[in-house]
Amino acid sequence: MTEPRRRNAARTRQLLLDAARQRFAHNGYAATTLREIADDAGVNIALVSRYFESKEGLFSACLTLAADEFRRRADNVPLERIAEAIAARIGDSDRTGTPDPMLLLLLRSSGDVRADEIRLDVLRGYGAKLAAATGADPDVDPQMVLRANIVLAATTGMLLMRLQGLEPLASATKEDLVGPLRDMIDALLSVRTAPGPSQ
Repeated sequence: MTEPRRRNAARTRQLLLDAARQRFAHNGYAATTLREIADDAGVNIALVSRYFESKEGLFSACLTLAADEFRRRADNVPLERIAEAIAARIGDSDRTGTPDPMLLLLLRSSGDVRADEIRLDVLRGYGAKLAAATGADPDVDPQMVLRANIVLAATTGMLLMRLQGLEPLASATKEDLVGPLRDMIDALLSVRTAPGPSQ
């Protein structure tokens, strides 16, 4: 009987995580209630406390999963493919134009200190990965990290403007986005050599 119980517990936990991720991403942390999450998951609200202790614990679990997924997708993307990777993440929205809940979770502030620490750690790590993709050492090249952070800021700004319905950005496909993103990344992250002496 132990194994079926374990499977049921794992399934219930996953149902709560899936429901919470959608609610937190679309409604924000403060506006989301545990009752809504439990109802969406089809489980008793008391199970939130059993598996996650609190609303803060559930949000942190969602954010940790989103962070792990974000890091996994960002791993080993060469510089020449970064524009395509970003365009795919932004452009692959559902038919209502809503961005991936994972990305929304990483953008929305919760007011919870631990959750915001996780979010900043993920964004900091992604900036370092972008800088490293140029061949720079993020630990000794703060200028390249700054440039990578500007790319990251522009990317998150694009997501927010899409949410606001700013056209033509809001309806742009990943194919539409690749060219402008590549231009930006080439301008900011291309490794430049010092100009030679004037002829």
